[in-house]
Amino acid sequence: MIAKWLIIAGIMLVVVGLLLYFMPGLFGWFGRLPGDIRVENEHARLFIPITSMIVVSIILSLLMYLFRH
Repeated sequence: MIAKWLIIAGIMLVVVGLLLYFMPGLFGWFGRLPGDIRVENEHARLFIPITSMIVVSIILSLLMYLFRH
């Protein structure tokens, strides 16, 4: 059971890696959604991707639901 999930996760990582390599602008929206907190000054940067992580959570939840049924 765990082997199946590890194989699926590995395939998904390879696909995302290939997409990022061959189409780097494809995920340009990620981290720039309304609700993502970004504070920068000359000494430090703070980035909290709240909305982006909610989107990732929803997508992963849908994928898990689809693979289970």
